[in-house]
Amino acid sequence: MNYEDKISNRAKIIKPSGIRKFFDLASQMEGVISLGVGEPDFTTPWTIREAAIYSIEKGKTFYTANRGLLELREEICQYYQRRFQVSYNPEKECIITVGGSEGIDIALRTLVNPGDEVIVLDPGYVAYTPGVELSGGIVVPITLRHEDQFKLTPELLKSAITQKTKAIILNYPSNPTGGFMTREDYQKIVPIIKKSGIIVIADEIYAELSYEDEFCSIASFDEIKDQCIIISGFSKAFAMTGWRLGYVLSNEFFSKMMTKIHQYIIMSAPSAAQYGALEGLKHCQEEVEDMRDSYMTRRNFCVKAFNDMGLETFKPQGAFYVFPCIKSTGLTSDEFCEQLLDDQKVACVPGTAFGPAGEGFIRVSYAYSIEELKIATEKIKLFIEKLNKKL
Repeated sequence: MNYEDKISNRAKIIKPSGIRKFFDLASQMEGVISLGVGEPDFTTPWTIREAAIYSIEKGKTFYTANRGLLELREEICQYYQRRFQVSYNPEKECIITVGGSEGIDIALRTLVNPGDEVIVLDPGYVAYTPGVELSGGIVVPITLRHEDQFKLTPELLKSAITQKTKAIILNYPSNPTGGFMTREDYQKIVPIIKKSGIIVIADEIYAELSYEDEFCSIASFDEIKDQCIIISGFSKAFAMTGWRLGYVLSNEFFSKMMTKIHQYIIMSAPSAAQYGALEGLKHCQEEVEDMRDSYMTRRNFCVKAFNDMGLETFKPQGAFYVFPCIKSTGLTSDEFCEQLLDDQKVACVPGTAFGPAGEGFIRVSYAYSIEELKIATEKIKLFIEKLNKKL
């Protein structure tokens, strides 16, 4: 049997994750120091774990409502109002999902018809382009610039919009670059979004990991709020990656349409995770802020370390990644990461894993202890010194 003939064309065109492909190589070596995984090194706060355990002990292990526990939806909406001054109806405008990834998936499947164009930022999170392609859409990349600190400018946005544009996916604070959009930055592009009528799918999973500048949700602009679908969750800020819990906030009509897809593919998010998240929203803001302060200290260390060794690195205002430029070494992103792994057993992610515009950069996660970061950056410095001797 020719199995190739049995596979859908959409499945065939999807490329394997550049992150996973690279770390399969790293996993075959002993003693590797990894700076690649975008996962908090903190344990989920105890009160969250305790609430989840208690829910299981009490037998609360059944399906919840398709949209999720109403009490949790109410708390999420209160949280978004309290933290970011954006108001949503918990009964009609909120869906609890299996991670933010499901939220992105159902948003795209709800909006995109075959042939619709979806603008994706490059460099950008690895799941966006495949998500658009699996929905039958056409990816229109916007190449972000290092000199702009990977912000989306009005000029870049205008140049990408056509009559076929259905939506744009935004992710600020950004994975992989750490790029950030202030309220003033958004004010420059909101009129363009309003006039064009395109839908904004805003992945705000790193909202709480914002540093010097205050986070601004693009949905806080009333004139385009109904054009926004907000994706977020508990993985990053609450150190709950393995719990797989996210949520989607949007206007009532979009939410109703997304719920139809959600209820067929998922039914409901894990009940114990929902009870844990409820506790987190109510009582764990202090722990979230402590983790953010720790990440900021690590960020400052990494930015200085890479700049000192000659790899130009701007100071990101959010998330937990730095995006050093390695063009001065004369190596491609893949060559740099492969040779670094082979020579010093330090694993980073090639910038090309996040799109063609990532060439000449590497992504480094600082979701590791300062001690680990010191050892790893010393090894990278030694690698750079060896390269310079060869030149």
